[in-house]
Amino acid sequence: MTDPNSPLTRRAAREVGRASAGRSSGTSVFARHPRILLGSALGLAFVLLGTGAVVAGVLTGAGSTVAGPAPVVEEPVPRAVPETEPAPARLRTCSIKGIASDPRLAKLYASVVNDETGEVLFERRGDVPARTASVLKIFTGSAAVSVLGSDYEIATTVYAGSAPGSVVLVGRGDTTLSRLTTGESVYKGAPRLSTLAAQVVAAHSAKYPGVPITELVVDASYWNPKDNWEPSWDDSDLTNGYQAKVTALQVDGDRDDATVQNSRRSTDPVARAGTAFASALARAAGTVAPTVRSGSATSTTKLGEVKSQPVSKLVKQMLAKSDGALAENLARIVSLEMGFDGSSASLQTAIPQAITALGGELDDVTIIDGSGLSKKNAIAPTDMARFIGIVNSGPAELDVVYKALAVAGESGGLTERFVNSNAKGHVRAKVGRIVTAVTLAGVIDAKDGTTLTFAFYTVNGAVADTTKAAIDELTAAVYTCGDDLANH
Repeated sequence: MTDPNSPLTRRAAREVGRASAGRSSGTSVFARHPRILLGSALGLAFVLLGTGAVVAGVLTGAGSTVAGPAPVVEEPVPRAVPETEPAPARLRTCSIKGIASDPRLAKLYASVVNDETGEVLFERRGDVPARTASVLKIFTGSAAVSVLGSDYEIATTVYAGSAPGSVVLVGRGDTTLSRLTTGESVYKGAPRLSTLAAQVVAAHSAKYPGVPITELVVDASYWNPKDNWEPSWDDSDLTNGYQAKVTALQVDGDRDDATVQNSRRSTDPVARAGTAFASALARAAGTVAPTVRSGSATSTTKLGEVKSQPVSKLVKQMLAKSDGALAENLARIVSLEMGFDGSSASLQTAIPQAITALGGELDDVTIIDGSGLSKKNAIAPTDMARFIGIVNSGPAELDVVYKALAVAGESGGLTERFVNSNAKGHVRAKVGRIVTAVTLAGVIDAKDGTTLTFAFYTVNGAVADTTKAAIDELTAAVYTCGDDLANH
């Protein structure tokens, strides 16, 4: 229950501001100018009195035998008028029209919102849904920490098989599970197959003394294993190392090189994980590797289990490195935890529901994936900018998302951007890029002290390499204008 005497939260203050603005904008011209109302009322009364006298004279003129009734003149009822006139609307004068018209920005979809008042200061196609690229990961990360909880850990479990010597490896979506025995993968602190194998060999030996493990069954049925690639994605993303197939069982994000962020991925992550775990079992037991086949767990006898780092750390890694494999698997797990089937199609319902539950207002969205890789994803810039306001000052669990956003000229995807800009250190945002879009969305601590949230998408058939620089210049101009930013 909210204490009526407690100070308003920033979000509550914005709502009050919006309500007040709505009441002000609906005031009639007479309420804004009470002297017009009073003068009009008195003038009308004078006309009515004069007209009544003329009519009476006609009816009772000299020599007339007709005596009409005396006219009844009602006193006008005074109307309430405000004691003071409302303050005039603010005239903002800081224009970024020229920069927003830069041809390098291609087709611009943009929105800038005052985070304190909720007022849209600037927009270009602000209410039109458009492709977000990796900016969509803000939604995915927010849904993950909200639905799963910051402390949620993803388990990978091994159960006893249908006969002695058989074990079943069950994946539940941990992209970070590593085949490395030493050193760190791109996912620092990730659980290791070697740890899991040691547990399994010890437990199996205790249960079946003297019986070696000769069969490994791999179970990736947490969601449909065939639902692992969105048709609108470019197949080259597998070979260029940007995206893995979306499977519930995989190791090191299915990278050829577990220590490199963008490393070639395979066409069968489940098979690669099975082979790697079979080798880990052989090393732990000092025997030959068991044969590997696909199947499902039929026993509840647990032989071993490892867990990922908590979701709070996974979301940080996902946003900081714009990791598509992590984003996709987190989105599928969110779907399952919300009662859906974990399919790619379910994300269209699951993710918007999670965002709406956090206070987001989504008029029309299309969610195809969790990474933003599809050109079919579409979110209006104003909806994104407003939701970032919630991330900035809303529920505490979203602090994870806010703190994982890159800082201009200092960290993440913005380390080498804004380096010589006056906005350096004053912009915290998520970057995005696909073949047909370059995007940026986040929070600006403007020069005048105003907090602004924004979403900029530049969309074209093929975006130029110089588009990032143009977006940065646009963002820096908004930083300079602050609350004086003009929407013209």
